[in-house]
Amino acid sequence: MSRRLEIELTSTRPDGSWTWRAAGAKQPKGDLDGALLPEGTEVGAVLRVEAEFMVDGIEIVSVLPQKAERKGPELLEIIGSGKEEPLVTTQLAPKGRGKGKGDRRKRGRERSERSDRPRGPRPDPVPQRPQPKRLRPRRTHRDAALAEVPDEMRPIAEQVLRGGVPAVRDEARKQNELAKSQNRPEIPLDQVVSMAEKLLPDLRAAEWLDRAEAARDSLEELDLRDLRSVVVAADGAARGEEARKLRDELAAGLTRRVEEEHALWIADMQANLDAGRFVRALRLSSRPPKAGTPLPPELAQRLVGEVSKGLNAGTKQELYAAALDALSFSPVHAKVTPAGRPEKPSEDLLEAARRIADKAPAVAELFGVDPSEANAARKRRKKARRDSRGSERGRSSGESKG
Repeated sequence: MSRRLEIELTSTRPDGSWTWRAAGAKQPKGDLDGALLPEGTEVGAVLRVEAEFMVDGIEIVSVLPQKAERKGPELLEIIGSGKEEPLVTTQLAPKGRGKGKGDRRKRGRERSERSDRPRGPRPDPVPQRPQPKRLRPRRTHRDAALAEVPDEMRPIAEQVLRGGVPAVRDEARKQNELAKSQNRPEIPLDQVVSMAEKLLPDLRAAEWLDRAEAARDSLEELDLRDLRSVVVAADGAARGEEARKLRDELAAGLTRRVEEEHALWIADMQANLDAGRFVRALRLSSRPPKAGTPLPPELAQRLVGEVSKGLNAGTKQELYAAALDALSFSPVHAKVTPAGRPEKPSEDLLEAARRIADKAPAVAELFGVDPSEANAARKRRKKARRDSRGSERGRSSGESKG
């Protein structure tokens, strides 16, 4: 059953996935595919999501759009006095060089200054591949399994589907604490947990069949992470001859898809390097279709050369900092030697150099930073994000009270 949650992103992984926890709490928590997140999302962001509660955990299936701010004024109903009055009134502003005109001139000068700044050549566009489909299982086998459970055990079965046996145990303890405070009889905890353990295999098998059939129906477009999760879960959930045949079919499809995605992964990096988009190529290098897959030696050498050449004294500082952040997750981080650096690096760029100093010796030497500062720089960045979120929540609270 899908539910809406508010989650906080806690970290990002080299394979493109993110970890999360319930906003403002330690539990529940899990991971999600980075492809679901809007562009520019950072660690610490609080998002509204749609989640599926499975036997083996919680799966984030979509990220809901942020609530849009009201663009127009709120409208009030005007009752009126009953008198005939003009429908529209006008009032001319006095002539003169008021504050508004000065502000307009100032804004015009700023725009002119921005337009006069030198702009480097834009990289060539690179076609973007469509986003892979996420798994959308039906509930045919799951509902059929629930229908076979006796009525008196149905709440336990539903709790098992939401969070497994641990969820049943926690719920039983909460009910016993409440019953004890009200001087009512407590439920037998061991008996309830035993029922949940007996129900679990059949419910898990039914849930897996729903996921496996959905994976087979969209095998060619399905996200590899979803497909891999279904194949891995088959070890304990594929029961019966038909289920095992379906498992073998999905396993073979996964092997073929990984090989195809590996070829596309290499082609995408080469295309981005051809177009001069070395930062995007760096990001791709840290997201192989199969974790731990090394870069081909020739491509790795070319990536090192293009990144080293692209990081020079004339590179925009925002782009330079973004490249250093991407480099920290790339397998070539220790081999890149920048051609130069801006003459007066900003504090943001220096902070990016500090964060990667322990991974990229040449960057640390070029910016004159101590590799031991890397961990402290990462902590400062996390603290700044927490402080920023706190101030934003404080402003929102103050506005709502006002």
